[in-house]
Amino acid sequence: MANRVTHEYLAYTKNKNMSTVSQWMSWEGGIDLVAVTSPDLQMPNVIVHLGRMVNTPAGNAPSGMIFWHPDPTAMPSVMGFVSTDEAVGKYFGPNIFAGTPFENAPVLNATIDITISSDKAVSRCVVGGHTFEVEMSDFSEPYLIDRKPAAMSPFYQQGVEIHAKRVTLKVNGEIINIIVPPVGITGGPASVVSPNGVYAR
Repeated sequence: MANRVTHEYLAYTKNKNMSTVSQWMSWEGGIDLVAVTSPDLQMPNVIVHLGRMVNTPAGNAPSGMIFWHPDPTAMPSVMGFVSTDEAVGKYFGPNIFAGTPFENAPVLNATIDITISSDKAVSRCVVGGHTFEVEMSDFSEPYLIDRKPAAMSPFYQQGVEIHAKRVTLKVNGEIINIIVPPVGITGGPASVVSPNGVYAR
């Protein structure tokens, strides 16, 4: 009986069209901010998505994404995937963000420092002659996420998030007035601390 069950199971798994995860990234110590600097803007002109350590099939390194477009009539001041390891940075566009405006974003060398405690989270990213500092506080209780793919985030998302209801942004030491929308590009709150999580497609 046992041999027949094993044989049937192996035949099932061989013949079934089973999906596989071929593109993925995971992280620990994430700080994510999406914002606008004017209520007239229809799209975010501030994105700071950083992980203290990001893991991919290409390697592991502090990494993320920076988008800073203070003047809508000019080119963005900074736009691209940031990492301390170029190979890791090059993985994100064609593998995780394929099919979005970020698919062909450049990879920028950066330094990334993140500290997270029970009442405050701070990130500092130096890239392209700019220094971005984000401080978050007034946290919600941690909650689990399980989001399906969407237009701007074409990947499955799972992990832990903490909504930060108080956020400050400094660029090159200057406090920037920002408006944080209720929903960010990944479908959840636009200002979160993410202790750990995964994107997969």
